[in-house]
Amino acid sequence: MLVVSLAGSPSERSRGGVVLDKARAWLEARGVEVVTYGVRDFDAQDLLYARFDSPSVLRLREHIAEADGLLVSTPIYKASIAGALKVILDLLPERALADKVVLPIANGGSEAHLLAVDYALKPVLAALKAQEVLQGVYAVDRQVSYAEQERPARLEDGLQQRLDDALAQFHEILLRRPRTLAPETLYERLVQSRWSI
Repeated sequence: MLVVSLAGSPSERSRGGVVLDKARAWLEARGVEVVTYGVRDFDAQDLLYARFDSPSVLRLREHIAEADGLLVSTPIYKASIAGALKVILDLLPERALADKVVLPIANGGSEAHLLAVDYALKPVLAALKAQEVLQGVYAVDRQVSYAEQERPARLEDGLQQRLDDALAQFHEILLRRPRTLAPETLYERLVQSRWSI
């Protein structure tokens, strides 16, 4: 099972990144492979000039095509998602998220921007034909603490519980998804079933 994690903050250190790290650790503890990307992994010129053939964009597209699900995190700026994240999503093919389950994650300075996930991020994910976009997790900045000296990064208990609940739902949906069989496995099963009739 493969999940792509996409961090939308252009900052070197971000609260959304802390939440994504916690989500990645949760999924990996349950045997899910997580491939991580951030807007800083893409050349600014490639984003500015919408270079669909950029090696980093092509690599992201390949990973998303192989993935079962996607975690997308964005800071909320002026009641909307990060512009660099929107540019990256614009570089994906129209049906890039078809058959994918998506868990949106956002963070902002106050609860006032909570609905930005619904009116700014989810429509973009729906336009990419995501099979299912979960309710998502919104974090207020004060609920996320960066790692300092020997103290690890942490989330306030309420936020950690909401993230755990969302990840449990995300993981359960991923487990229910039908798996594609390799052609040789399909052939072998067909041959065996023919003889068992």
